[in-house]
Amino acid sequence: MMKIAIFGANGQLGRKIGDLSDRYTDFDFIRTDVDTLDITDKLAVSSFMKQYQPEVMINCAAYTAVDKAESEPLLAEKLNREAVAILSAAAKDNDSFLIHISTDYVFDGHHFRPYKENDTPCPISVYGSTKLAGEKAFLASHCRGVILRTAWLYSEYGNNFVKTMLRLGAEKPCIQVVADQVGTPTYAGDLAEAVMQIVLKNNQLSQGEIYHFSNEGAISWYDFSKAIFDLMNFSCQINPIECSQYPTAAQRPFYSVLNKDKIKQAIDITIPYWRDSLEICLHKLQKIND
Repeated sequence: MMKIAIFGANGQLGRKIGDLSDRYTDFDFIRTDVDTLDITDKLAVSSFMKQYQPEVMINCAAYTAVDKAESEPLLAEKLNREAVAILSAAAKDNDSFLIHISTDYVFDGHHFRPYKENDTPCPISVYGSTKLAGEKAFLASHCRGVILRTAWLYSEYGNNFVKTMLRLGAEKPCIQVVADQVGTPTYAGDLAEAVMQIVLKNNQLSQGEIYHFSNEGAISWYDFSKAIFDLMNFSCQINPIECSQYPTAAQRPFYSVLNKDKIKQAIDITIPYWRDSLEICLHKLQKIND
């Protein structure tokens, strides 16, 4: 039975992978998070690897508080680079296959065309810089595995844009949402499916590759919030604003749509359209709240 270790198992992606585990009865899923394993502790990770000896490692753990990272750069660096270096070295020593999750924020958003995997990264925030440093640590280790960049992640779990909009839409008569940042939402359930396809086909993939995955389409945060309210029949009015009208601690790329041709060819998947996946997530959230 193949052992699969999930780091950051309590986060959005980690939990959605866990939801799929019943479909993969030939795999032994080992779930761990900060409460059971400190992945910034080299000795703790080494002990974990000796105990479980996973064939596959999925790193969903990260420091993802984009604005807070500007005032906590050392902590962001610890989780987004140092931990990745430790996990990558452990994967190399154990001959495990490591899937490391990264972000569209490694780009500055100035191209205004979907970013390909070989486009030169140019992060404009501490979060993006530390995630890029994590990618470099992964590649420098020469471990078996791939980097999977994603964007605008949401799900039924944790804190995310969709759940924030549901709360605001139910509470307020009017809100303002940024309309000049364009990207693609990613439903964590779809990303989890892609991760599991990579697991199944790991022996067929070139090592050290970078792949992009998000849902299909391109929208602004304003468009995304409008779709949420339309599907939920909220009467709350949404007014579009520019980023300059909503200053944040961290800069964000104005355009970070990801080109997904490479992963489609590599693992032969059809990627759902963002609105279709949003409907699925909203339906699940309604069932949870009923």
